[in-house]
Amino acid sequence: MREVAQLFLRLGVLGFGGPAAHIAMMREEVVGRRGWIDDEEFLDLVGATNLIPGPNSTELAMHLGAKRAGGRGLVVAGVCFIGPAVIIVGLLAWLYQRYGTDPAALDLRYGILPVIIAIVAHALFGLGRTSLTNVVNPVLNTVVAVGALAAYFLGAHELLILVVAGTLSALWQQRRRHVGPNALSWLLVPMLAAQERTRVTLWRVFVVFLEIGSVLYGSGYVLLAFLRRSVVDDLGWITSQQLLDAITVGQITPGPVFTTATFIGWQIDGASGAAVATAGIFLPSFVFVAFLGRIVPWMQRRPAAKAFLAGVTAASLGLMAGVLVQLTDTAINDALTLAVAVGALAVLVRTKLNSAWLIGVGGVIGLAHALVR
Repeated sequence: MREVAQLFLRLGVLGFGGPAAHIAMMREEVVGRRGWIDDEEFLDLVGATNLIPGPNSTELAMHLGAKRAGGRGLVVAGVCFIGPAVIIVGLLAWLYQRYGTDPAALDLRYGILPVIIAIVAHALFGLGRTSLTNVVNPVLNTVVAVGALAAYFLGAHELLILVVAGTLSALWQQRRRHVGPNALSWLLVPMLAAQERTRVTLWRVFVVFLEIGSVLYGSGYVLLAFLRRSVVDDLGWITSQQLLDAITVGQITPGPVFTTATFIGWQIDGASGAAVATAGIFLPSFVFVAFLGRIVPWMQRRPAAKAFLAGVTAASLGLMAGVLVQLTDTAINDALTLAVAVGALAVLVRTKLNSAWLIGVGGVIGLAHALVR
C-alpha cells in the first residue's frame, strides 16, 4: 500500500502532458522499473479503460493499484493520482476568484489560450486518425462523427448525441440479424431528468458533475462539450470566458484534465462547490473500474456492445470538433494569437515536446504582451 501511494502521488505531481504522457510514465514505472506486470498485461489494461466512461489515465492508475494491492490499492492509487492536481487547481481557482480580473492575468491568458487551441486540435487529429481509420467500418464512423458535429451546432444535448450515435452503430452492426427488444435493452442509458435554470445548491452541483462523469467517453477534451452545454448554456453558472480559463488551468497543472471540474466548482460555490464537483465527476470511475473485471468479458461476448462503443467514440470526435470551433472563435482574435496557435500546433506535430512547455511559452508571450502594452 505504501509503495502504491508513493508511486501515484509522485506521478500525480509530475504528470504533465495529458493522458498519453501519463500512460507512458506509468508504463516506465510499473513495467520497466518495478516489474509489477509485463507489457502484454499493461496493454490489456490500457485497452480496458477505453471501454468505460471517465478519464483513461486515472482509471489506468486505479487498475494498476488494484493489481498491486487489491481493492484498497485501487482507491489509494486513484486518490493519490488525483489529489495533487485537485489541490493545485483549488489554489489557482481561489487566486482566480480573487484576482482573475487583474489586467496582467488577462494578458497572460492572451498567450496561453491559443496554445490550448493547438493542443485540442492536435489531440483531435491523433484521435481521429486512430478511431476513424483503424476500425472495421471507417466510413460509418466518419459519417457518425460528422453527424454528431452537425447535431452539436444544431443544439442537441451531448448525452443524447452519444446515445443515438452508439445505438445507430449497434443497429447497423446487427442489421442482418433479428434484434428483439431484450437484445437492445442494454443500450438504455440512465439519464438524470433535465433541470431548468435555477439557484445553485451543492446537491445540484454534485448531480450535474456525477452525470458528466458517468457518461463521458472518448477523451478528457470531450468534457469541454458537456461543460459548455451544462454549466454555461443550460444553467448559466459560469461564463464562456470562465470555461476557457478553467481549460487553461487544467492544462497547466499536472494530473487528469477532469480536475477542470474542481476549478469550475470553485467558481460556482467556493471550496464546497469545488469539493462536490470533484467528487461527482470522479466517483463513477472508481465504480466502473471496480466492476470492469465483469464488464469486459460481457462486452467481448456481444458484438453489438462493441459497435455501440465504436459509435460513441466516433460521436465524441464530432463533439470535440464542435468545441474546437467555438473555442477558436474566442481565443484567436488577432495576427499574434493566430501565429502562436499555428506555431504551437507545428511543434506538437513535429516533436514530442511536453505540452506544458508550450503553455509556459504562451504565458511568457502573454506577459511580454502585457509589458509592451
